[in-house]
Amino acid sequence: MTEHHPEDGYHPGQVEAKWQARWTERRTNEPNLERAERPFYNLMMFPYPSAEGLHVGNFFAFTGADVHGRFKRLQGYQVFEPMGFDAFGIHSENFAIKIGTHPAELIPKNIANFRRQLRALGGMFDWRHELSTTDPAYYKWTQWLFLELYKAGKAYKKKAAVNWCPHCKTVLANEQVINGACERCGTPVETRLLEQWFFRITEYADRLLANLDDRSKMDWAPTTVAAQRNWIGRSEGAEVRFESPAGPIAVFTTRPDTIFGATFLVLAPEHPLVERLTSAPQRAAVDAYRHAAAAQDLVSRKVGDKEKTGVPTGGTAVNPATGQPVPVWIADYVLMEYGTGAIMAVPGHDERDFEFANRYTLPIVRVLAGPETDAGTPVEAAESGVEGHRLVNSGPFSDMPAQAGRKAIVAWLEQNGHGKGVVQYRLYDWCISRQRYWGPPIPIIYCDACGPVPVPEKDLPVLLPNIADFRPDDSGISPLARHKEWYEVPCPTCGKPGHRETDVSDTFLDSAWYYLRYLSTEFDDRPFDAGRVKRWLPVATYIGGNEHAVLHLLYSRFVAMVLFDQGKLPFEEPFRKFRAHGLIVKDGAKMSKSKGNVVIPDEYIVRWGADTFRMYLMFLGPFEEGGDFRDEGLSGPRRFLSKVWDLVGQAERRTLVGSEVHHGIVVKWHQTKKRVTEGLETLSYNTAIAALMELLNAMRASNCSERKIVKEMVLMLAPFAPHFAEECWERLGATTSVFDAEWPSWDEGLTQEHTVEVAVQINGKARSRIRLPRGAHESAAVGAARQDPTVAKFLEGAEIKKVVWVPDRLLNLVTG
Repeated sequence: MTEHHPEDGYHPGQVEAKWQARWTERRTNEPNLERAERPFYNLMMFPYPSAEGLHVGNFFAFTGADVHGRFKRLQGYQVFEPMGFDAFGIHSENFAIKIGTHPAELIPKNIANFRRQLRALGGMFDWRHELSTTDPAYYKWTQWLFLELYKAGKAYKKKAAVNWCPHCKTVLANEQVINGACERCGTPVETRLLEQWFFRITEYADRLLANLDDRSKMDWAPTTVAAQRNWIGRSEGAEVRFESPAGPIAVFTTRPDTIFGATFLVLAPEHPLVERLTSAPQRAAVDAYRHAAAAQDLVSRKVGDKEKTGVPTGGTAVNPATGQPVPVWIADYVLMEYGTGAIMAVPGHDERDFEFANRYTLPIVRVLAGPETDAGTPVEAAESGVEGHRLVNSGPFSDMPAQAGRKAIVAWLEQNGHGKGVVQYRLYDWCISRQRYWGPPIPIIYCDACGPVPVPEKDLPVLLPNIADFRPDDSGISPLARHKEWYEVPCPTCGKPGHRETDVSDTFLDSAWYYLRYLSTEFDDRPFDAGRVKRWLPVATYIGGNEHAVLHLLYSRFVAMVLFDQGKLPFEEPFRKFRAHGLIVKDGAKMSKSKGNVVIPDEYIVRWGADTFRMYLMFLGPFEEGGDFRDEGLSGPRRFLSKVWDLVGQAERRTLVGSEVHHGIVVKWHQTKKRVTEGLETLSYNTAIAALMELLNAMRASNCSERKIVKEMVLMLAPFAPHFAEECWERLGATTSVFDAEWPSWDEGLTQEHTVEVAVQINGKARSRIRLPRGAHESAAVGAARQDPTVAKFLEGAEIKKVVWVPDRLLNLVTG
């Protein structure tokens, strides 16, 4: 039963049911997508329906985004706020496996429950444009998108070392591995070599990086920008050729100035030259090490503070700078996906190489020296500085400043065919293959005569068959590969027997373009309507979790750039403004089922009502930081709404003219309008609500219920408590929605009080405080201070020798 106070007559359950029905009936939340004059696309990250219901963290994020959208509507924008479901993928499939139900049966039920919860929340969702990534009408166009990238040369297939979760039985992107374990199930991840489909996101690394600095395209949260910048990881250096009996070994280095100090090479265990470089005596040790490395995931192999291990191959390569042979090792901290899969080790000037060389007794040579360091001084710790350093033990480049020496050595390498200057990135191509069932089949048919053939657009979608044996196994092959009746098809080009690709695509491909489809869900003949795209996009504001900074957000940017280059989009950055919401904890602890402290929103909405719940979530703390959810905290927002309800009742019964309102209330009113507006603009929702509470307290203390002030208070409450505001608005005589009203403005002059409180000091010590007219002169301040009993006591028998007056703030009286 909904919590209500019998004395105030406010029944949240009844009010919310009434207005949710009326919004649907009046199509209140359905903007005209064709003719909107001030379009504002308000997007929030759609949820995975991979659980029985939405949790309080979802409600916190959705409420904050909805508050922003409702505020923009009150500012005169036509706001499009869609909602859908990211329903394909491992999250949903694993949940189905866990409870023993087929995902095709379970996920629609979960979506129905999510939809019920979202309606109860009171979001301004345009349900006409709801979508689910599992709908063939949606994934038809996801498959079309894959084919567009394929035709543009941005999709390719290759055998590569990938992260493999033995529990989920599929490939994971590096971003999906946390501390060596699968982000979904926590199982330690291993490495496998598999044939996979990739997108060439690395070709866009420079643009992805450059646009992060362009505020005209991207007004993003600094933490998100930093995460993407670090993940892309641009570095300038050189690619150097070390000749070996097995063939040339290409090495990328950011410090070509240290090449004379390269005393050994280290290759990734997967490097293709390892087999040919390995000597017979080292064969067993190398094979054992490679096997152990394959049992680790790629992400944990990157961890900088892990103990460095390796084994020598028994082979050597020639350092092109010194002309001397150097030993070649393999080590798991070198990865094939970064650079060339080989590094030149310079233990004198790299901490990691220094530790490795000391552990395995490898030579260490100094090639950089500071102003007070002799070239022959032994290296006791890695010294990597450039500023103020000179090259030593570097042949013809010795004594050159390190910075100049770097350029000279790169030029020398290029002139002699030993290398070239290059730019390298930490970013790697996006692996989109998944060896699971629950996803869109990749639309490729393999033909012995024609090779890989794209499925013709007229044959899309390639429907996901409903199969009973959908559970994955450890073979690395998709469950769809067990069904010849599905994958055996004629080649679209020559008609000979062919077979479908049996992997499905990564769920992040589904979500990389969903913002485009929302606008055009009713169209079957196009993925998105060009006219609507031009009118409504890029997205005005996107609110979501920062955990997607280097996953969904980066992939969405890449896909938009490809479509822009193909002339299919008029923009290359899809989200003009992005803000990341904070996280919610419960009673100071992270929420988890094992702790039994998970907050289920349904229970709270039934008891308190959605508006009280919304207000409490937004009052917990700064929206971009989150807060601590405590059950006892809900009574505060509930009491506040009850008091506003009572104030509305008073305003219904009597109206005072503006001149009869105490000036202090007028000032507080205008201050509140300014503070609430600024708070909503910056997502500082807690301070906006606090300002409204202060205004209410001031009005109650002054027995003020002036109708205009009460109406504007209701208007300012509307983004937070939409059902409540609609009901109050109607009680105050309105016949249209509160969201069709105009956001209140303020008079800057009236945000200033007529009087100010001034601190009074005597000989620098605080003695009292007095009230003065704003802008009072020094003489008036001294006169008022003399009249203050406390000040008068301290001045008795003393003479004022000096007066220090800081207008409107401080008066210091110095006596003899």
